[in-house]
Amino acid sequence: MSGLHFAAVNAEGVVADLDLLPAAYRVLLKLRAHSEPGGRIEIDQVTIAQLLGLSRAAVNAALRDLDLAQLVKKRRAGIYQINPMLAGYLSPEDAVAAVRAMPKEQRLNAPDFVERYKCAVVAYQDQLAEKRRRKDDERRRQIFRAVS
Repeated sequence: MSGLHFAAVNAEGVVADLDLLPAAYRVLLKLRAHSEPGGRIEIDQVTIAQLLGLSRAAVNAALRDLDLAQLVKKRRAGIYQINPMLAGYLSPEDAVAAVRAMPKEQRLNAPDFVERYKCAVVAYQDQLAEKRRRKDDERRRQIFRAVS
């Protein structure tokens, strides 16, 4: 990405309030720096890891955190989209138009934005805990069958 780019808002304060994983902030900044105008970026997790000197697992966790926060969405393998309020644009008019096109409840300045992120993290952690419980229950059943 080269040249001067514009963003419609200064959203860094809201992003800081999210208390993301430290690697998530680094990944977000790197994605913003390499994205096309409008926030689309073609990059794989291995490349992100190499650019930042992180493990692929750390990049995966960071991208998951950014997704839960609605800051970066995975469109498909190797294609990501930065939230329109954080993306760079070729003109101030393009930046404002992109934000106006967003549903108000998805905007970073929505009153419950930080709370929704926190709820999404809790829901994700609950899903992981439930998967672990199921896996543990299945192991116990297998052990029980083997012993019986």
